[in-house]
Amino acid sequence: MNPVIQTDKLSKWYGNVLGLSDVSIKIEAGITGLLGPNGAGKSTFMKLMTGQLKPNIGKVLIQGEKVRNNSKLFSRMGYCPEYDVFYDELTGWQFITGMLKLYHFSSPDVEKKARKAMEIVELMQDKDRVIRSYSRGMRQRLKFAQAIAHEPEILLLDEPLNGLDPLGRRKLIQLIKTYRDEGKSIIVSSHVLPEIEVLTNKIVLIHQGKIFAQGDIHYIRDLIENHPHMISIICSNRRKLASKFIKEEYVLKVEFGKVKNRVTIETNDRDKFFSSLPSILMNNDIEVEEITSPDDNLQAVFDYIIGK
Repeated sequence: MNPVIQTDKLSKWYGNVLGLSDVSIKIEAGITGLLGPNGAGKSTFMKLMTGQLKPNIGKVLIQGEKVRNNSKLFSRMGYCPEYDVFYDELTGWQFITGMLKLYHFSSPDVEKKARKAMEIVELMQDKDRVIRSYSRGMRQRLKFAQAIAHEPEILLLDEPLNGLDPLGRRKLIQLIKTYRDEGKSIIVSSHVLPEIEVLTNKIVLIHQGKIFAQGDIHYIRDLIENHPHMISIICSNRRKLASKFIKEEYVLKVEFGKVKNRVTIETNDRDKFFSSLPSILMNNDIEVEEITSPDDNLQAVFDYIIGK
């Protein structure tokens, strides 16, 4: 299968600051997750792929074509940036129709496509409100609407789930999957591993401007499972809970933090831990306020991989 996106020794720096370094990669059709902590180079990579930045070294090809100054290729791409810089005095409708006019659609097509895009993101009822009055979630949906309004073949989505409530995230995730099923190629960047996990198994890990790994997301999950997990619990009787778990062979360490009623448990078998937890809580009449896993995130995985 021919790659949709291909880079060769792609590099970009800003003065003495390295944005992207010697990236050679092939990305095929479907959904690909671009994963990395904040500042890893994801947005720089996106801007190079969309032709907004000129590389210092190397090249990027999309569908076999060079990106820079290629207006015909731009019309086949949709880009949702991480941050918005709207003309806040415009209404949502004026913004979307204005963007569509840049693609030289006829007036009837502009209206038809704008209506379709705003209906997809559920903004039609707010189309005549000025953008400055939009909530953060509404602004995020408006960004997505402009990315899909011209019906592109390729979508590049930079942190598209930021600012959305849980229901909005679920709807957008399902929408992205629908576009995949329609044959579109989609690159989604995120620093949150679970967000990408529900979208695709194909991932690219980026760290300090370099591609750190590419492949199946389950490989990354295996890395998580093979190092001890920290599980933090705020409960009504942390000492009793700690006394029950400290005896278990899969529990390596128990600590009491500064936060009142919090206990942190380190385990080398998260499945066994969570299988035992409900019965221990019920049998000992322990009420739980919060359960979190402070190292179950992409940053912790990177720290583990690079040996920090």
